[in-house]
Amino acid sequence: MSTGTGPETEELPSSAELVLSETQIPTSYALALPALADLAAPGVVHEREIRPLRRLRWWQTLPIVLLGAAGALMFAFPLAFGSGDGASAMIGMLGLLFAAASVGWGAMAARMAGYKWPGVPRRGSGLRAGRKVIALYTLAAAVAVGLAVWRVVHLAS
Repeated sequence: MSTGTGPETEELPSSAELVLSETQIPTSYALALPALADLAAPGVVHEREIRPLRRLRWWQTLPIVLLGAAGALMFAFPLAFGSGDGASAMIGMLGLLFAAASVGWGAMAARMAGYKWPGVPRRGSGLRAGRKVIALYTLAAAVAVGLAVWRVVHLAS
């Protein structure tokens, strides 16, 4: 008797018993586990999935949040307390750029983790988003960018 995690070699079935037809061959290890369940000794644990869960962790979102907060502060303080010179407008535009970059970075990280926008189908589903949803998102983004740029332009004048 050994102390290993697998069954003893004399307990394994012969190779003639393990032959599967082409219709019985599983396409994944996770699908093969039910067929292999009778081969395992009691107490043996088979690994089913080695990939991590698809969700964002705090250390992945922290730099995105920090960049967005820094951009928002850089955008807000010159607008609120600026003297109206060119330096205030430049800092405001740089803050707007940082905030927009953090939004894009966060959207791409969420997409890579498998999250989706409301009304838009998941990536790889084969479905297309509706024109109304795309128009609504485009309009909301255009209004936000337009108002921000308008405010920075009026700061310099």
